[in-house]
Amino acid sequence: MITTRESTFPVGKYLVSPLTTRSDAGRYSASVSIRSGRGSATHDRVFRFDPSFASRELAAGYALAQGLEWLHQHQPQMQQPPQA
Repeated sequence: MITTRESTFPVGKYLVSPLTTRSDAGRYSASVSIRSGRGSATHDRVFRFDPSFASRELAAGYALAQGLEWLHQHQPQMQQPPQA
């Protein structure tokens, strides 16, 4: 099985990278990497998800949506619009 990193999206101080893996059966699984920091201070969380998908695009979209949802739940300041 080969894991492919899809396009990386910057979200505030984080980089969100959807990951897809094709199984031997031809289905795709989804994971997401949420990275912050630089150099030796880099912190990377990787989440793997149970559902399988018929296409790489569907798996990548699911991974991105789950990563963004996690950021919004765990980084409340990202939900607030900037104050004028």
